[in-house]
Amino acid sequence: MKKILKVDSPTDYALFVDAPVLHPLVSIIHYDELPPFRHSLNNYGVYGLFIQRQFPKTLSYGMKTMQVSDASIIAVEPGQIGGLEDNGERISLSGWVLLWSPELLHGSELESQIDRYQFFSYFYTDSLRMEPDEWLRITQLLTQMRQELTEHEDSPSLRSILLGYLHLILEYCNRIYLRQLSEEDKGSNDLLKRFHNLLQTYFRENRQLKLGLPTVAYCASELAYSPRYFGDIVHKATGGTAIGYIHNYIINQAKSLLMNGHNISETSRLLGFDYSHHFTRLFKRVTGLTPSEFLGK
Repeated sequence: MKKILKVDSPTDYALFVDAPVLHPLVSIIHYDELPPFRHSLNNYGVYGLFIQRQFPKTLSYGMKTMQVSDASIIAVEPGQIGGLEDNGERISLSGWVLLWSPELLHGSELESQIDRYQFFSYFYTDSLRMEPDEWLRITQLLTQMRQELTEHEDSPSLRSILLGYLHLILEYCNRIYLRQLSEEDKGSNDLLKRFHNLLQTYFRENRQLKLGLPTVAYCASELAYSPRYFGDIVHKATGGTAIGYIHNYIINQAKSLLMNGHNISETSRLLGFDYSHHFTRLFKRVTGLTPSEFLGK
């Protein structure tokens, strides 16, 4: 079995790196204060911001490998897998981690707004690169937020204060994201974002159970393009094919389902495959491993 750390709650990661547990729904970890700890490949059931001066040279993020800039932020959300598998090495890092449970957001205004922060998506595979003043302001907010946790017991008013800090930090992150986005090719990036959002909606609404796997023709039609023109734009923007993008998305979903305890047959059915051997064949083609080999069985 692959060495996967299940981060079902913020405290799971805090305990792994031997950091203080301050609240059941929020962890604020200052790496600079910790002794060396092991790498971990994490299966997230929480939201998180990794705000660091330096990251390991390469990190796994879904199906891709990230090379992360110094003084930057990586955002994760429930259902994602990322990090670096434990190889026995112990490391020291500089920076902060902010993790919070979806439960913290329940009933709040932020719960209804969280989907607009596009930098949580697997689609966005660049880190958020901070200017020096942004590093200072965000880390100051984290320091103040942690102080609230250490000085006050859990209560509705404390949770309201935590949500206020969290919203402000996310707005800083969004400003960085929008700045970086403006530096890219807006036309192709907008199409890819809508393409990705379409796939998210397709599986979130379980359309695959009725319609089967999404096709290039379906996606092109929904986005008001001809299949050929749509494919050309995706290829220009990504260097790959539209069907390849769809397959990568599907296998990302498959990885999360498998890591969350679904067997191969269940995963195949939930993703809309008619036959489990079709799922196994695609998984092998995309990852180079069968689902069983991926799980280490």
